[in-house]
Amino acid sequence: MTLPHSPGNVGEPRPPQAVEVHRLEHRQEEEHKEERQHSLQMGSSVRRRTFRSSEEEYQFSAADYALAAALALTASSEKSWESQLRRQTSAVELEERGQKRVGFGNDWERMEVAFLRTQWVLRQRRDRKALRWRMEEKVREAKELRELCSGRGPWFWIPLRSHAVWEHATVLLTCTVQASPPPQVTWYKNDIRIDPRLFPAGKYRITNNYGLLTLEIRRCTIEDAATYTVMVKNAYGQASSFAKVLVRTYVGKDAGFDSEIFKRLMVGPNVEFTSVLKPVFAREKEPFTLSCLFSEDVLDAEQNIQWCLDGRLLRSSGRRQTLYADRQASLKVSCAYKEDEGLYTVQVPSPFGLREQSTYVFVRDAAAEKPGAPGSPLNVRCLNVNRDCLILTWTPPSDTRGNPITGYSIELCQGESGQWVPCHQAPSGTCRCPIQGLIEGQSYRFRVRAVSTAGSSLPSKASELVVMGDHEEAQRKIGPTHLCSSMTLIPDFVTIPSPPTNVHASEIRDAYVVLSWEEPRPRGKAPLTYSLEKSVIGSGTWEAINSETPVKSPRFALLDLEKGKSYVFKVRAINQYGMSDPSEPSEPIALRGKPATLRPPAQVQAFRDTQTSVSLTWEPVKDAPELQGYYIYSRQAGSSEWQTVNNKPIQGHKFTVPGLRTGKEYEFCVKSVSEAGVGESSAITEPIRVKQALATPSAPYDFALLNCGKNDMVIGWKPPKRRGGGKILGYFLDQHDSEELDWHPVNQQPIPTRVCKVSNLREGHFYEFRARAANWAGVGELSAPSSLFECKEWTMPQPGPPYDVQAFEVRATSLMLKWEPPLYTGAGPVTGYRISVQEEGSEQWKPVTPDLISNTHLRISDLQPGKSYVFQVQAVNSAGPGQPSLPTDPILLEDKPDAREIEVGVDEEGFIYLAFEAPEAPDSAEFQWSKDYKGPPDPQRVRVEEKANKSKVILKEPGLEDLGTYSVVVTDADEDISASHTLTEEELDKLKKLSHEIRNPVIKLISGWNVDILEKGEVRLWLEVEKLSPAAELHLIFNEKEIFSSPNRKINFDREKGLVEVLIENLSEDDKGSYTAQLQDGKAKNQITLALVDDEFDKLLRKAEAKRRDWKRKQGPHFEEPLQWKVTDDCQVLLTCKATNTKKETHFQWFFQKREAPDGQYDPQTGVGILCIEELSKEDKGIYRATVSDDRGEDDTILDLTGEALDAIFTELGRIGALSATPLKIQGTEEGIRIFSKVKYYNIQYMRTTWFHKEKRLESGDRVRAGNTLDEIWLHILDPKDSDKGKYTLEIAAGKDTRQLSTDLSGQGELSTCPSTEKPYRAKVVRGLPDVATIMEDKTLCLTCVISGDPTPEISWLKNDQPVAFLDRYRMEVRGSEVTITIERVNSEDSGRYGVFVKNKYGSETGQVTISVFKHGEEAKVLEKTRGHAEAPPVF
Repeated sequence: MTLPHSPGNVGEPRPPQAVEVHRLEHRQEEEHKEERQHSLQMGSSVRRRTFRSSEEEYQFSAADYALAAALALTASSEKSWESQLRRQTSAVELEERGQKRVGFGNDWERMEVAFLRTQWVLRQRRDRKALRWRMEEKVREAKELRELCSGRGPWFWIPLRSHAVWEHATVLLTCTVQASPPPQVTWYKNDIRIDPRLFPAGKYRITNNYGLLTLEIRRCTIEDAATYTVMVKNAYGQASSFAKVLVRTYVGKDAGFDSEIFKRLMVGPNVEFTSVLKPVFAREKEPFTLSCLFSEDVLDAEQNIQWCLDGRLLRSSGRRQTLYADRQASLKVSCAYKEDEGLYTVQVPSPFGLREQSTYVFVRDAAAEKPGAPGSPLNVRCLNVNRDCLILTWTPPSDTRGNPITGYSIELCQGESGQWVPCHQAPSGTCRCPIQGLIEGQSYRFRVRAVSTAGSSLPSKASELVVMGDHEEAQRKIGPTHLCSSMTLIPDFVTIPSPPTNVHASEIRDAYVVLSWEEPRPRGKAPLTYSLEKSVIGSGTWEAINSETPVKSPRFALLDLEKGKSYVFKVRAINQYGMSDPSEPSEPIALRGKPATLRPPAQVQAFRDTQTSVSLTWEPVKDAPELQGYYIYSRQAGSSEWQTVNNKPIQGHKFTVPGLRTGKEYEFCVKSVSEAGVGESSAITEPIRVKQALATPSAPYDFALLNCGKNDMVIGWKPPKRRGGGKILGYFLDQHDSEELDWHPVNQQPIPTRVCKVSNLREGHFYEFRARAANWAGVGELSAPSSLFECKEWTMPQPGPPYDVQAFEVRATSLMLKWEPPLYTGAGPVTGYRISVQEEGSEQWKPVTPDLISNTHLRISDLQPGKSYVFQVQAVNSAGPGQPSLPTDPILLEDKPDAREIEVGVDEEGFIYLAFEAPEAPDSAEFQWSKDYKGPPDPQRVRVEEKANKSKVILKEPGLEDLGTYSVVVTDADEDISASHTLTEEELDKLKKLSHEIRNPVIKLISGWNVDILEKGEVRLWLEVEKLSPAAELHLIFNEKEIFSSPNRKINFDREKGLVEVLIENLSEDDKGSYTAQLQDGKAKNQITLALVDDEFDKLLRKAEAKRRDWKRKQGPHFEEPLQWKVTDDCQVLLTCKATNTKKETHFQWFFQKREAPDGQYDPQTGVGILCIEELSKEDKGIYRATVSDDRGEDDTILDLTGEALDAIFTELGRIGALSATPLKIQGTEEGIRIFSKVKYYNIQYMRTTWFHKEKRLESGDRVRAGNTLDEIWLHILDPKDSDKGKYTLEIAAGKDTRQLSTDLSGQGELSTCPSTEKPYRAKVVRGLPDVATIMEDKTLCLTCVISGDPTPEISWLKNDQPVAFLDRYRMEVRGSEVTITIERVNSEDSGRYGVFVKNKYGSETGQVTISVFKHGEEAKVLEKTRGHAEAPPVF
């Protein structure tokens, strides 16, 4: 596509296609010029444009049209010199470009405009005349109305209408009367005046509401069928109207009021609300429900029950559902959004007009995906929807969670795909953004996320679905046509469009400019696109503006302009035939500065409303058309964290904040909301305590006759249910004699009590009473009249009714009932009271207790929670029970979540108290304390303090007299605020103990005296207590004398940490004794003592000296790791140690038995010393010592390998030797078969070997011999036989570890012929030892055997596998190859299995013998045992 030429290229030739198009257009216009003029002269069918006024459109006559045409022709002929000059200038410009401009429409177009303008002028004149006429008519009617109403007799605008009703139904007779002044109204039944006081209460109800007269007859009977007449009378006359009431008898289930026909014909029941809508605090993306209950069923509930949000009617949808069932209407929202926040109202019709209730629903932000991310935006809307672009707006969130919003992320969803795709990023400071590049005819939805440094918010609610298209074009298609029908044919001949006109900036922001223009006229029917050019003021050059998609709308958003520069723009129209010339340049356009947020509202004030809400008002922000509303924030007084109240901007300048905590103080501020964001905070309100606002009280009710004389009565009544948030100052009582018309006041000054004696009455007359309560806000509502009471002196013997029956301390299963005794006692004193109860829904009264109650209070327990009860009281005397009291109001038993109890404790001064707090109590409320429900506590024993809705009873001198039940009642509250507590002796003792501790406080000890020895041998004595104040004092007593810091003894006292520290540099005998720390901090004291005497001091002294020596030792070279041993896998013993703090001159030496050991090694780099013992033997037994020394000092380390340490090494060697044993091998010898296993080490004293053949233990004998060398364990089978075949097992035991090796000798008999590999000089036991030897006690035993071996073997004797110690009675002699063991004075302990063990380097062998010692006279028995042992199998 060829871009338009810039103005600098005027002299260049134009494209031949464009020249041809303009010539064709000029020729077509010339050909139709005469046709248009002819059409103008002949006239045409005209369709008026729509100019609407307040009146209906008028039809103009032919004369009007002629006058309009004449005016139009006159106007078209007159031209101002300015218009002529402008037209000549335009023609010159066109001629320079090679084309003569031809005006479209010529004079006919101007005449059409003039005609329409004249038509509009005529309509305006006609409108003004019509308005003037209507005003005069209304003034005339008003004058007539004033004349008629100024004074006239009564007349019925709507007379009475007869009714036919069913029995037991209610009928309502109504009529409308007009009269001035208001007339006196009297009702008659069959010409007998109707006085409601003479009939049962509630039978007749007469009202007069500004001329609407009603007579309500309840529960009609056959006697109510009559003619009813209403008589109205004033000074100008009287009038009457009558109607008949026919009462039909109820017959059958399908007749009367139960029939569906009657339900359809009846007007509708008098529906009232029986529940109150309460504020709802929902959360975003979660459901919530609003519900209310009705007194009657609502007919056609779907049509009659209406729910509204902020005055807008709500309908059921996929996310919102309205329900009705069982007299309950509900509105359920399955997924809440912040747009759902607002004032919800439910309306239901009734015969007396609409009944409605309202409440506010708050929708809080959902939990963020990332901590600290802001809340989601709301109210996303699409504006200026066109073919390919629109403007998106939204409202900023109220809660940024402490992180300012840096921008917004916009997402779109195409159609119903459900796929959300990011499409744009909007900067912060604006909630308005253009969206371009959309597809014409496609539908879109949008949503927005707020972005901060902490992350992005959850997405907002999606916008409404919008379809892209040119809505102005649609209006043109359905709008009025031109006056000339031939003009509609002109666009058919247009090819190349004309330039667009009126290029201007329709919207200028800090980040973008929306450029708008008007379509070319004529535009043709071909689709148009547009090309834009821009030029910086002063540059002289034009630059084409590129767009990703063709621009189809006469609107385009420029997002890449630079701030601080001014631009002008041109637009070209393009269709399938070509491109138009550029439009006229726009006016200079520059980006604006960043929009500022709106200023906050002024005069923000908070007022009390209810016990849980506060009312706010403020001055609205004026001259701010972009204002979207206000956000409210609240916080508790003293807190720094603000909480958002609303998440949807409030449009008004007042709001009630619900959901506050009663009795707490709150502060509020308000912020303005606009597209620029949320503004600054307003001035913070003064802290306001959440309390009931002061209002006039409601009416008293339930009047009762308490006593009656000849000419006086005592009347009592119940207090108002709503006291108006203040103290009831008194009551005004009125009386009415049934034989008189007027009411008379009983008192001129308010009565402070709810009992009043009315005097000067006439005996035998009937009286009724009514009352009003008064508080500081004024006099409240007037009560309904009481029942008629006869003034007749009471003489009955039974007592009168008790009164003022009230329930306190209502809990889930119990309550406290209190009442006042009757004023009339009858024939004798009251002996007790009878309490009766009636459950909800029942008409039967049941006694609460079987016996009479002597007190005027009773705690009633074991009731069912969730049920309502009604109570009444009867006084009883000797004549019997008297009149019952008035029943109480229904009492619902439940545990209120905010119910408070009496707190019992000890204060800071040590006084025992009982406290009760009631934040919801009115300002004028009083706390009435009682002990055992008999009256206030004794002021001699208690003191009562009250402060800020809290009352406290303080026991002066607690004792047994203070035990009992303490109760408290808060007066002037609409709801019961009371509690009680029973103080027992056990609880009082605990409180007295705690009181003593507080009055005599002790500094809390965290850690008593501790003794530490520091690195240099210093002794540290320290203790720790709780944190002390700067004024705390310390006195340190040593042996009954106070000591202070000295060079050898330093005392530190850290009050902040509660640390007392004594540092003794050199502990000596002078420091022996007791140390006592005396601490005092205000009243708190403590004393802690440490005794350093006797053995404890001596032990501490030795440790300190050792520590000091060790520290001195470490100043030079010293051993970091002491001398220790280690056995390697090769059965070598390593003695190791490690020295530190060495240098080149440091000398290291090894010593064994005080002689230097030259084999020792030392590494100066690591400081490690090693002494290796290849084969440990008894010669290596002794004391090992390593020393390190230089000019700074000397240190040594010693290892004693003479006792347990040596045994441990041999045991470890035995364990490693056992683990190193190889699998058993079989070898043939000249004498038989040899089975052996190689080991790295063997020691008969620390290793035990046992051979098994077929799970039987073997013992050395003539054919089987066992032995070992230093590296081998063997079993020699001489002259093998078949019985020697089988499994052989070697068990090696070393310490606690045991290892077994096995082999199978089956089929190895041929090995007996193999050459022997046995060493010829192996140690052997040749002969001499018997298998068994017996001997008598006190004899001397000598055993001799012959051994052989070269070199001469080592000899050792074993007893029960343990080495024999040759001491006292044991001796061993070796004479050549003969070895003899002698045991003197044998005894039974010498019995056992003995063996001689011989070993040299070629092998070893063991010879064994069993010794049995018997007592005198037991020889035969011992011999039998010996014979049995001899027959047993050999054991090794």
